Amino acid sequence: MINANMTHEEVIFELKKLQDDPTMTTKSIYSPMANDYPENQLPFVEVHMNYLRKNKSTNPAQYLSNLRIMIKKRG
Repeated sequence: MINANMTHEEVIFELKKLQDDPTMTTKSIYSPMANDYPENQLPFVEVHMNYLRKNKSTNPAQYLSNLRIMIKKRG
């Protein structure tokens, strides 16, 4: 269960579960600043962790809930 007071590690764990779930559409994103990654592709987990780091007032539990809805593959 996800709660509003999630730790950094809990958020990463949940993002990795989404990334590994074949029913979700998770993509890496090109970033010229992503020099540590192959072909400058920022991984899915890093994309969303960067967003949460920049937007500290965002509730991580709510963000993850909304993200699940947005990336769910539709049949």
